Amino acid sequence: MRGRKGARHQLDGLLALLLFAVFAACVLAVLLTGASAYKRLTRRDQRAYDSRTCVQYIATRVRQSDTVDGLEVAPFEDAQALVLREKSGFVTRVYWHDGWLMELYSAPDAGLSPEDGTKLLEAERVEFALEDGLLTADILCGGRESALRLSLRSGKEGGR
Repeated sequence: MRGRKGARHQLDGLLALLLFAVFAACVLAVLLTGASAYKRLTRRDQRAYDSRTCVQYIATRVRQSDTVDGLEVAPFEDAQALVLREKSGFVTRVYWHDGWLMELYSAPDAGLSPEDGTKLLEAERVEFALEDGLLTADILCGGRESALRLSLRSGKEGGR
């Protein structure tokens, strides 16, 4: 008689252990699925944040310098730079160089190169154009293409 009770007791323990293992495997599968989804969402949100930040940075800089003769698009070595002029005579150049949106504050004739600027945000491409009071910035940042179009208030059509 004792042999059967011992075998049943071992079978009950084995069944409880098997049930616990199935539960643990299900919990692990849910956690791994959730972690993978979280990683994808975080990556997507970071790319969107980078793209919005890049566009908003340029828009804010332009709005701060939107005065008569306050900004222009000019070549800066191998890139086009947004040149923001201050009343003090100094200029701020915003440009793309080696995968970065960069900014360089200096005297206009300081003889500095694009490498001397400050890295702001990683970007695959940034292109500027200014035509008839309309500033265009085409930006590829964080894998997202964005276009910024600003009609300058200080332009010929609507000067202050």
